[in-house]
Amino acid sequence: MPELDPEDEKIVILARTARARTQAAEGAAVRDTDGRTYAATTVDLPSFQITALQAAIAAAVSSGAEGLEAAAVVTAEPFVAEASVQAVRDLAETAPILRADPSGAVQEVL
Repeated sequence: MPELDPEDEKIVILARTARARTQAAEGAAVRDTDGRTYAATTVDLPSFQITALQAAIAAAVSSGAEGLEAAAVVTAEPFVAEASVQAVRDLAETAPILRADPSGAVQEVL
């Protein structure tokens, strides 16, 4: 993988930290078009499930974000869930989605 832009590295670190803090399956972070960042983790309750990226986007949108510059997901899974990808694409058709492993190493950019 090519070296990350410092701002992209920041959202990977935020996603990794969020995941580690709660021991969640995934951690995610997004950067909106104003440069603000939002981090979240997977929510898996009996009555409510949401991916980490959906949760981060919900936080961004509820704070007034109108678009995204980039998103990051830290997960042990070898893919980003389609629901997560679609949530990003709802706000930004071309924003990069970085998938990193639990160590924070980016494995792919969607």
